[in-house]
Amino acid sequence: MWSRVVLLVMVGALVFTSCKTKRKIAMPSPDTPTEISAASAASIKTFELNNLDFHTFSGRAKAKIEMGKNIHDVTLNVRIERNKAIWLSVTAILGVEVARVLITPDSVKILNKLQGEYIAKPFAYIYNYTNQGITFTTLQDLLMANVSSNLLRTNNVQVASTTDEFIVVGIKDQLSYQYRINQENRPFNFVLQEVGGTNNLEAFYGDYAKTEGYNFPQNIALNIIGGEVSLKAQLGYNRVSFNENVDMPFSVSSRYKVIN
Repeated sequence: MWSRVVLLVMVGALVFTSCKTKRKIAMPSPDTPTEISAASAASIKTFELNNLDFHTFSGRAKAKIEMGKNIHDVTLNVRIERNKAIWLSVTAILGVEVARVLITPDSVKILNKLQGEYIAKPFAYIYNYTNQGITFTTLQDLLMANVSSNLLRTNNVQVASTTDEFIVVGIKDQLSYQYRINQENRPFNFVLQEVGGTNNLEAFYGDYAKTEGYNFPQNIALNIIGGEVSLKAQLGYNRVSFNENVDMPFSVSSRYKVIN
């Protein structure tokens, strides 16, 4: 169970209480492709320039995870080597590590320590939970509160603005997305949906604070709904650091049962 939970936290997003009123915004239709305007292209470039340009990230968060009627209070350790690897460790009551995940652009490895099980799959294993338009960098951007350049690389994208935010909507690889971006050009809401499907992913980013010059949200809320899956997770970071050496231990002893 824990191996599934920690993987879903990676690809999910959560309903987080935001100080802003949530507004329904129409997602773009795949039947009406648009040509991006010069103004929209300039805005998108600005958003990308305000993405976090880091080499490594390390963070520890207190997390409340809800999956169905089950609620767990855990500690989540996140380590990222940009464009190379994402490492997650989940610690439950009394400091017992229950699961560990290592994701690279090519593979997914999961240790279920409670049940002594090990899974090693190609990256495509994630598509059991997500649309095939999801990439390693999309997951990385989700965790780092960056707008995804991979998603923005499409002509079917539009940018609108209000008095206190920008709104970006678009379609890429049968994924319909929406970013709501604050006046510091950092996203506070991200919605991702399958075109014509039922899967829905949403993230809220709150309490931005400068850490070593990086404007990073201290609270992240994640929610994923699709088919029979419903998961919510609320992360409150109490420690983050950038550009330090990160270890990603992932040894598998012979006592673990390999799950195919």
